[in-house]
Amino acid sequence: MSQPQPSQNSGIHYEASENPPTPLVIGLGLQLAVLCIAGIVLTPAIVIRAAGGSPEFLTWAVFVAVLISGITTMLQAIRVGRIGAGYVLLMGTSGAFIAVCITALQKGGPAMLCTLIVISSLFQFALSARLAFFRKIFTPAVSGTVIMLIAVTVMPIVFDMLKEVPEDVSSAHAALVALVTIVVMVAIALKAKGQLRLWAPVIGIVAGSGLSIAFGMFDFRGVAEAGWIGWPSLAWPGLDLSFNGTFWVLLPSFILVTIVGAIETIGDSIAIQRVSWRNERAVDYRAVQGAVNTDGVGNLLAGIFGTVPNTTYSTSVSVTELTGVASRRVGIAIGVVFIAFALFPKFLATILAIPGPVVSAYITVLLSMLFVMGMRIATQDIDDYRKAVVIGVSFWLGVGFQGGVIFPEFFSVFAGGLFQNGMTAGGLAAILMTGLLNLAKSRQHRITLPFTVAALPEMQDFLAKFASTHKWDESVGMRLHAAAEETLLSMLDNADDEESESAKRVFELAARKEDSGVVMEFRTTGVEENLQDQVALLREQSTFGSIEKEVSLRLLKQLAQSVKHQQYHDTQLVTLEVALQPKSDAHHH
Repeated sequence: MSQPQPSQNSGIHYEASENPPTPLVIGLGLQLAVLCIAGIVLTPAIVIRAAGGSPEFLTWAVFVAVLISGITTMLQAIRVGRIGAGYVLLMGTSGAFIAVCITALQKGGPAMLCTLIVISSLFQFALSARLAFFRKIFTPAVSGTVIMLIAVTVMPIVFDMLKEVPEDVSSAHAALVALVTIVVMVAIALKAKGQLRLWAPVIGIVAGSGLSIAFGMFDFRGVAEAGWIGWPSLAWPGLDLSFNGTFWVLLPSFILVTIVGAIETIGDSIAIQRVSWRNERAVDYRAVQGAVNTDGVGNLLAGIFGTVPNTTYSTSVSVTELTGVASRRVGIAIGVVFIAFALFPKFLATILAIPGPVVSAYITVLLSMLFVMGMRIATQDIDDYRKAVVIGVSFWLGVGFQGGVIFPEFFSVFAGGLFQNGMTAGGLAAILMTGLLNLAKSRQHRITLPFTVAALPEMQDFLAKFASTHKWDESVGMRLHAAAEETLLSMLDNADDEESESAKRVFELAARKEDSGVVMEFRTTGVEENLQDQVALLREQSTFGSIEKEVSLRLLKQLAQSVKHQQYHDTQLVTLEVALQPKSDAHHH
């Protein structure tokens, strides 16, 4: 199996580091901001309306949400230290938090909601710092299952909004408004091509709102009372530091949804890297860590100032792929436009006045897409029946607990009713089963060695013992060592010179048997160049200055089925898959 050459993305007009003309940047920034502003405003509106919050708190929460979305979108593009991805990643309020935020508002009030958001945001910083470790726990199967369950938990609340109409409006008119909204959105999404498809939600909302005006459902009083420029009166709820029983019951749900939000951010930050460069590159996990940290900053600000948490919007990935403009300047432009929107109360009041049936139809389409996205994520790494069992059992346990049909007389009081939330119950089941799956894998053999050429003889002994443990012949041990030797030499060649001088520098080598052969993982620090990129860039002509370096890389490419190099801020992971038979032999079997 030969390794594929890097593909070229000819659709990219401006890479992340390039500067397109200013009018193009402003135009794209304005389009993306207008495209997503409704979703950013409607999430806090749904939460506070459903929980019976005050109009003053609603206006304040929306203002702060838009402001924070602008600040964090700019942070993602600029990348300050370890905060920010350095790509166009649009930030906005998270629909995943709708169900838990409504529950928190109803049971504990706005101040407790803010405290829960602040505490749970800290877990994003912890996840980012230890991303290399958590990659084995928060797998696509886990995150996809939880995303599917988000739709299951929120849909009953969304369907209740269909009834949110003035008393003198008939339910038939409300149904017709919802139907028109959903039909327009779905028709454009299915039939339109190019940029028009991205505008389907906006056009659907405009169509539904237009019809609701004709039926007398649109309340213009808030729009008339709102000023043109300014900010709302302070309605900051503060923080509830009592840490009572309600807080501890709700906290696990918030932590789980926060982790799901971080997983969504990880997915978006990987996707945006794939569409932001002409030549395919290995994913830079330092940029992924920066994206998750920014998500944490956004949630921390949301909790401190009193609004719902935020997350990255995958719309920015779609638009970048569609337009071919990946310049970081677009991200800065989007952030500036959001901040400008926040300072125009009449504009925000118009979006807040959109009737319940229109909002319900809009959220139904988005949650339907979210459910399918969760399904795709969950099933992307089903390579055996075990992961299918994890997904299926976790999902239906979540549905059962959410519906209150699994021993309700016990679970309604157990742990304060924690398992009445389907997403919490199903998510914890998926995490637990994934942990058991990891324990059941074949045992890894590990060794820690000095990060120098002097480690080669000891490494050879280690791999020879590993091969003999599995009763493989001597040639397998030699092939494993040859692949490991070229990897170590290439890593040393790419190492940070200052860090290499440290006598204490070491690397850990882990080896385990898998169905495809042997997986070897090198863990160390301070390797600057990406080995995966270098192997992929090999051509017939000389690519690198050093002949020895190129020979080493070519040997590695021949010996290994695949080479993956994951670069984190404090950890470097190089993973090799080596077949038990040489590639030339494997073709004959």
